[in-house]
Amino acid sequence: MNIEEKLRIARQLERLRVDVIEAGFPIASVGDFESVREVALHVRECSVAGLARARFADIDRAWEALSGAANPRIHTFIATSPIHRKHKLGMDQDQVLEAAVAAVRRAVRYTSNVEWSAEDAGRTELDFLSRIVEAVIAAGATTVNIPDTVGYTLPEEFGARIDYLMHHVSNIHKAVVSVHCHNDLGLAVANSLAAVAHGARQVECTINGLGERAGNAALEEVVMALRTRHDYGPFHHLTNRIETTEIIRTSKLVSGITGFPVQPNKAIVGANAFAHESGIHQDGVLKEVTTYEIMTPASVGLSTNRMILGKHSGRHAFKERLKELGYELDDGQLDRSFRRFKALADMKQALFDEDIQALVDDEVIREDDYYRLERLHVASGTQDTPVAAVTIQVGGEAIVHATGSGVGPIDAVFQTIHTLIPEAGAARLNLYQVNAVTEGMDAQAVVTVRLEQGGRLVQGQGADNDVIVASARAFINALNKLVRREKSPGQGV
Repeated sequence: MNIEEKLRIARQLERLRVDVIEAGFPIASVGDFESVREVALHVRECSVAGLARARFADIDRAWEALSGAANPRIHTFIATSPIHRKHKLGMDQDQVLEAAVAAVRRAVRYTSNVEWSAEDAGRTELDFLSRIVEAVIAAGATTVNIPDTVGYTLPEEFGARIDYLMHHVSNIHKAVVSVHCHNDLGLAVANSLAAVAHGARQVECTINGLGERAGNAALEEVVMALRTRHDYGPFHHLTNRIETTEIIRTSKLVSGITGFPVQPNKAIVGANAFAHESGIHQDGVLKEVTTYEIMTPASVGLSTNRMILGKHSGRHAFKERLKELGYELDDGQLDRSFRRFKALADMKQALFDEDIQALVDDEVIREDDYYRLERLHVASGTQDTPVAAVTIQVGGEAIVHATGSGVGPIDAVFQTIHTLIPEAGAARLNLYQVNAVTEGMDAQAVVTVRLEQGGRLVQGQGADNDVIVASARAFINALNKLVRREKSPGQGV
């Protein structure tokens, strides 16, 4: 993601009312530093955290990025398990404890909001884990995080680990106990909930369960489990401030920007999460919805009346619907989006919220592009070599044109575009992905393209009812990001 994409997600997380946004790892790169700094400056309703190893340089750099935040947090970590101490750190228990305490004391010089994590706590000896947690709290950590870094533990086991700390760390009442669970065994959410039942009060999670390897605990699943099972004893007195009606919109935004689609049977946010195909289920739902629905679609922000606008709808109705969907566009963005909407409405009898979101997101994504698709024509057939004619606008002024061929119509378009944007050089296609926005033969396509050049990865998206046009938009959007990074290395990560 580039800075603009990170900011869009951060603003949506603010609307979702998460407590803390961990915006990045400031010392990792110039791009990560700038992204954390920008999120810190723009987000005012959530705490913004920067990640740092137990090294003074990391902590100093994190504070430099976070200093403009309304409520900055430094999150420092070090591995604690025997396998990590021996093979990764080459340190014994006392050395790890000393480094952890020194890091927390360094962070406390900048802010009282300091989080400390024991990497691979799930495989750390309980007596040592208790000792180091007690030491970092004494040093000033106000949040102590117990990660199941490799997704190894089982729910009963992980819950017992939290319970042990609650009863064996003398100053545990001075800090919030947090958990960070990975999903290698498919237990991240279950482990997180077990930890909450035993006293954890912060859950580190991600939208759609994104994350390293098999992913992390999914925010939407943790939140809706706590809400739906509020009758369960350990959860009965617990609350959180999440605005659950923003869950679906957040899920779609993250999926669109990252290019990771949500599988249809994904809990809470999947396309089939509230679908009932079985005749028995349909009969039950028609008689009494609670027979098969334990939560309402509206509670997570899923519209029950999806068909909204058509070709006769005016600009005012379009603008009002955008407000309901959470968009705040300036006049130029609104004009361009409305023109795209009218063109699409002429081709589709019914437009749904998803159609509008796709075209508006595409227009916003491309608004700062130096290169923009002006015209495209493709000829292809079973006995013919695919040929593409492409016209591109450069810098809002010059028009360039080229014709080329390829092994297929998409390849012909990509090869031709590449000749028109020479700065892109030898960019290699890592991912090409197409998703339908809605059902039906006239559905819009959203295409995601991921390119690699010189070890850098960029991602572009494009939407159109013509999949070839959507592909061209996505490819040009990705190439624009490569060009921007070439001119300004700090533009992204």
